Amino acid sequence: MVRLRRLARILLALSVIGVFVVGAMPVIQAASVGLPVVTGPRGTLDELFGQVAAKVPEFGGMYRQGSTWVVYLTNPARQAAAVAAIQAVFGSSFDTRGGVRVLPATYGFGQLAAWHARMGSLFDIRGVLLTDIDEAANRLKVGVDGSSFAASMVQARLIQLGIPRASVNLVRLQPLVPTATLRDQIRPIEGGIQIAFSIYLCTLGFNAVRTGVNGFVVNSHCTDVQGQVTGTQHYQPSVANGNLIGTEIADPAWDPMKCPLGLTGHLCRYSDTAYSQRAAGVTADQGFIAQTTAVNSGSLTISGQFRIVSKGPSVVGDVVNKVGRTTGWSQGQVTATCVDVIVLGSLNADVCQDEVSASVGAGDSGSPVFAITSGNDVQLRGILWGGSLDGTTFVYSPIANIERADELGPLTVCSVGFTC
Repeated sequence: MVRLRRLARILLALSVIGVFVVGAMPVIQAASVGLPVVTGPRGTLDELFGQVAAKVPEFGGMYRQGSTWVVYLTNPARQAAAVAAIQAVFGSSFDTRGGVRVLPATYGFGQLAAWHARMGSLFDIRGVLLTDIDEAANRLKVGVDGSSFAASMVQARLIQLGIPRASVNLVRLQPLVPTATLRDQIRPIEGGIQIAFSIYLCTLGFNAVRTGVNGFVVNSHCTDVQGQVTGTQHYQPSVANGNLIGTEIADPAWDPMKCPLGLTGHLCRYSDTAYSQRAAGVTADQGFIAQTTAVNSGSLTISGQFRIVSKGPSVVGDVVNKVGRTTGWSQGQVTATCVDVIVLGSLNADVCQDEVSASVGAGDSGSPVFAITSGNDVQLRGILWGGSLDGTTFVYSPIANIERADELGPLTVCSVGFTC
């Protein structure tokens, strides 16, 4: 299935390091750059960029730099047409009050996407961790583990694939690992608090309503069997206290048909998610995420709440946040979008995920990811499932991926009074 930029941006080598949930989330002090929209455009970011390129072939990608949009064009004279096309596709998410700056592009996005669609077989090369259409550089990107062998093999394979070497940046990367481990009993339940299953700990993503059933979203790897409904029971804060809060009822199978072209012998999904039906008698704060006392401090002390008022996509340069039971509330910039991630030591690959430069730790799996729009109001962006070994980067499944018909499907996630 060829989809413009649906194919990866990043192949993150991952190994499961256990399910340790991140504790309470920190309080928000600095405002994040978010997209102030109530309903965002549908589709992955790659698909949306492809829609813009179909209208204006000169479009080479875009990203945010502070409040300014930076747009690549192979013909800068097409700025007005490009801005109109972007607004048509992204709607109010494309807020131009901070200005639009045009940079000369070497490649149109359509051309980059066509080349990128051929790159799946690069993952057959030992040491290749990631492929991406890098909208901040107007180039393709291949991440390798630093070995000269991988780099040389990639260059040879690019020639075979007919992809110009000048269009590809080779970068050294660390592998990412899934994370999973708040620690007190919290009622009503809300996003960001510690949950437990079997002998493991994770973070509760966010409360939701799915096909009329009240429940919450967690990572697929925070169930007894990934990609299979086994009725995993989720507790809060621990199994030992016997406080059952939900039972797994949806966890789509990992499917080779979802994999990028050329990525053979693997099983893929667009989101690392499962849905747990809330247990009778358990109260929940629909549309709320725990907030801790300070951002990027590691604080696990709950001091308030974030309120979900919308949901939408991220672009490179956005500032987003997560709250998890291990490292609390952390905040950083989106550095890559729609990357394909290979899970180290398994046949699983996560398609079209987003990467963020912010702290993460073992046990943060399932953390809700969001952008602050105003005060404590936030836009839900997705759910965290992995992080780099040094704890400086996390990866998450975007909300549009989670709501695909072949994933969990449409979810009601906003606080009362807001539609999303």
